Amino acid sequence: MVIAKIAPSLLSSDFARLAEECERMLSLGADYLHMDVMDGHFVPNLTLGAPIIKCLRPHTKGFLDCHLMVSNPEQWVDDFASAGADLFCFHIEATKDASALIDDIHARGMKAGMAIKPDTPVDVVYEFAEKLDQVLVMTVEPGFGGQSFMPTCMDKVRELRKRYPNLDIEVDGGLDPENIEVAAKAGANVIVAGSSIFKAKSPEAVISLFRKTVNDAQPPA
Repeated sequence: MVIAKIAPSLLSSDFARLAEECERMLSLGADYLHMDVMDGHFVPNLTLGAPIIKCLRPHTKGFLDCHLMVSNPEQWVDDFASAGADLFCFHIEATKDASALIDDIHARGMKAGMAIKPDTPVDVVYEFAEKLDQVLVMTVEPGFGGQSFMPTCMDKVRELRKRYPNLDIEVDGGLDPENIEVAAKAGANVIVAGSSIFKAKSPEAVISLFRKTVNDAQPPA
């Protein structure tokens, strides 16, 4: 049985106070710190990279869940490992040899995650699932914050959960208190949320709600 892991997305944080924001989220109950990395090619925007993680690492013991929306993710494995990333999540759409990339990530001491876009069929994950620590099902198009949750992506989550009952399945994009139950019942247990946590009157209450909803949706042991 999997358990809830709540991952506030630092894309919605105050970048001028990033270390403080990380510690604040952890103190409010976050399990992971989700970091979106974009290179301007795979998606049109640029954002956090390995140098920021390297600067941040001495100031937080939080689990750094790094989601790379980049072309040629292979070239960044060493940089992110050296910077202190805990999990390196790449897009299947951006690599030609996912199996070798997973092996390289593990060899550098990081957990390996694979992400799929909303239009990517879930079956591309199956041949790699036993080697992965986490699968990320995007519930918005990657590259921009503040988009609306796409419930049609939950069919992928349901299929993954049916096949892999012990796999960490992450969802990212538009998650909030109104749709968390849909994601939880589909089988997602790692919840990424930006605006709905950082802009909430009580981020702690939102994190607590997410956790309870996910754990309550798990089948009896």
